[in-house]
Amino acid sequence: MGDSNSSPGSPKENPDNLITNDDSSLEAIVRKFQDSMSVGKQHKFWETQPVGQFKDVGDVSLPEGPIEPPTPLSDVKQEPYNLPSPYEWTTCDMESEEMCTEVYNLLKNNYVEDDENMFRFNYSKEFLRWALHPPGYYRSWHIGVCAKASKKLVAFITGVPARIRVRNEVVKMAEINFLCVHKKLRSKRLAPVMIKEVTRRVHLENIWQAAYTAGVVLPTPITTCQYWHRSLNPKKLIDVGFSRLGARMTMSRTIKLYKLPDSPTTPGFRKMEFRDVPAVTRLLRNYMSQFVVAPDFDENDVEHWLLPNDNVVDSYLVESPENHEITDFCSFYTLPSSILGNPTYSTLKAAYSYYNVSTKTPLLQLMNDALIIAKQKDFDVFNALDVMQNESFLKELKFGPGDGQLHYYLYNYRVQHALKPSELGLVLL
Repeated sequence: MGDSNSSPGSPKENPDNLITNDDSSLEAIVRKFQDSMSVGKQHKFWETQPVGQFKDVGDVSLPEGPIEPPTPLSDVKQEPYNLPSPYEWTTCDMESEEMCTEVYNLLKNNYVEDDENMFRFNYSKEFLRWALHPPGYYRSWHIGVCAKASKKLVAFITGVPARIRVRNEVVKMAEINFLCVHKKLRSKRLAPVMIKEVTRRVHLENIWQAAYTAGVVLPTPITTCQYWHRSLNPKKLIDVGFSRLGARMTMSRTIKLYKLPDSPTTPGFRKMEFRDVPAVTRLLRNYMSQFVVAPDFDENDVEHWLLPNDNVVDSYLVESPENHEITDFCSFYTLPSSILGNPTYSTLKAAYSYYNVSTKTPLLQLMNDALIIAKQKDFDVFNALDVMQNESFLKELKFGPGDGQLHYYLYNYRVQHALKPSELGLVLL
């Protein structure tokens, strides 16, 4: 199980850098990766884990499904793994304001940055509580590493339970996220021990599979997605170096290019409310059934993940003015990034496309309304992955491709053929 994020990223203006479909196939990515590394140095840790291995890519004789069978629970290691002697494990109670603040500060100062070290994810405390407390969560899966002497939190990793459908099989999984080690301790090889420890704790709950994402290529992605960015506040994005002024473009023309209407245009477009949970669950389950890998949401999941939560998640739907049927749904979550070393700005406010369902309103129109809401709420940029049907609106709504790629992985579950991003119905935070 691994860490779960790509970098905050920034769009690139150079069309020559666009990935062609040929280059983004799994075989091409693996080949490129193997060419760039001498064989023998590859992923000592991951080669010992029940994950798809590069050498097996394209081998159709290997069955789809679990790679290793479950172990009897009595055989699961009962004691935590050993850490280097100055450190000890702690279970992080995210309900505690003090512990939540400590986790927030560790991530704020040490979590994922872009390649140029200009932006770093800045998950809010409200967001962390939401992300880590879904229905049926295990506090024991919120794992910290402390320095024994100071009791200071120096590393963190989490899991939350999920039901994820792979084709026709609904599999109980852990979603692994927030793997973070303090910058000064990166040479201590803490990450593999933390991954083994969260795996052990997941196994103790009789769960044997997991899903995770990473911005790096590990053995072996089930798919690789591209981040796309839509400017909402182009002047600020250019000022902080997130994007560049296009060739032959002035600032005023750029601002005009990205201008949006003042309010949504779809009749019956409104904020989701608690009473909408059953209707949204039906819409979502029906829509998700077309994807190869997707969450198996019930009403409790929809209530937790999609009911609007200030500065965490926004959800809107279309209610038919004639018969009050709920026909369409869109959502995005709030994940700001710290802007590093800029004298004027400290925070980039980013919205991330979450789950969207279009049945009567064209997806393009629905997402344009989502952009208008995000602009009203003072977001600077709206980000989306090319998963599900997102590709159908990206170019038309003036999203630009970023330089961030996100690789999706399953632990102890083999998918025979790599998926296209459009076959994936899963968004991990």
